Amino acid sequence: MSDDLEPLSPREGVETWLDYITSSRAESTVQSYGYRLAPFVEWCARDGLDNLNDLSSRDVFRYEAARRTEDLATPTLNNQIGTLKHFLAWCERINAVEDGLPQQIEVPTSNEFREMVSHEMLTASRATDILETLGRFEFASRRHAMFLLLWHTGCRIGGLRGLDLADLYLDDDDLERLRHRADVDEAVLEEVQLPFIFFVHRPDGDPGTPLKNKLEGERPVAVTDGVADVIETYIRVNRTERTDPGGRRPLFTTDKGDGARVSKSSIRREVYILTQPCRYGDCPHDRDPAGCEAVEHGYESRCPSSRSPHPIRTGRITHLRDQGWPPEVVGERVDATPETIRLHYDLPDKIRRMQTRRKYLEDND
Repeated sequence: MSDDLEPLSPREGVETWLDYITSSRAESTVQSYGYRLAPFVEWCARDGLDNLNDLSSRDVFRYEAARRTEDLATPTLNNQIGTLKHFLAWCERINAVEDGLPQQIEVPTSNEFREMVSHEMLTASRATDILETLGRFEFASRRHAMFLLLWHTGCRIGGLRGLDLADLYLDDDDLERLRHRADVDEAVLEEVQLPFIFFVHRPDGDPGTPLKNKLEGERPVAVTDGVADVIETYIRVNRTERTDPGGRRPLFTTDKGDGARVSKSSIRREVYILTQPCRYGDCPHDRDPAGCEAVEHGYESRCPSSRSPHPIRTGRITHLRDQGWPPEVVGERVDATPETIRLHYDLPDKIRRMQTRRKYLEDND
């Protein structure tokens, strides 16, 4: 269990979530969600699971298997598991379940669930607004660099947190480090194009920074010159020079405590803040920012429009697919299989997707 997690019982979690969504959902919808989650709360009680911090994907699989034995209609089961996934996505936002747990749950095929996920996704237009604001008022700050890499690479926060300065290949001087990697062919060095970032699986050390898919998740990811410029400026001007206890130089550092490397909870908090609309425009919820609880430290996720890091990944993958990127290419970039892309992240803008298909029509006319 991660040290970042905060204890929460299943019953209290469900009650808090239902209360949270009351302001943005019809009463009948909230009541329906409560009915769908009641069996999960009862199952947790029978199974002795009293802290959502301990919930694993295997537990959810066992719960789903138990529900299947009750001969539920397929749409009913899909709605129950879909609502559970939606609830756990909120739990991930408030540090109550392990990172990535909701994404390990197989997505039901009902349209209602896809609408839930779409509601959570950070759209390309919102990401662009946020990046434009950061570029204007907080250029090359730590939060600017973090948000930019989350959006541009579609990486998970574990991958972002694990980046070291040595993982950046932004100019010709950095290429020498590639010669020491056993998995890089010398001939490739003559052709490689810069800039790019290398995500590396490092499970050992203090602290360990593993990738979700371990060694298979290791990959170089190309970035644009504009992204490289922001990162280089952040390192030169705003990065606090620190070395972690394992002797590594993190890309994203903190000047607090002994850890040196920024924590996952700090990344989440920064994303919650940046995705609050009132930070760069008007509040769409008719709240007074001066008295809104969501602007207080520790309560940023209570804004109905704020998003955790994972919807950034979902939005980026969807945006790339809308731009015509094949799922195989997207998957290699963000460390996901094409099947996972189609099942969990492919939430298309149908009109835009039609436009990207036109070239195939023209090629075969």
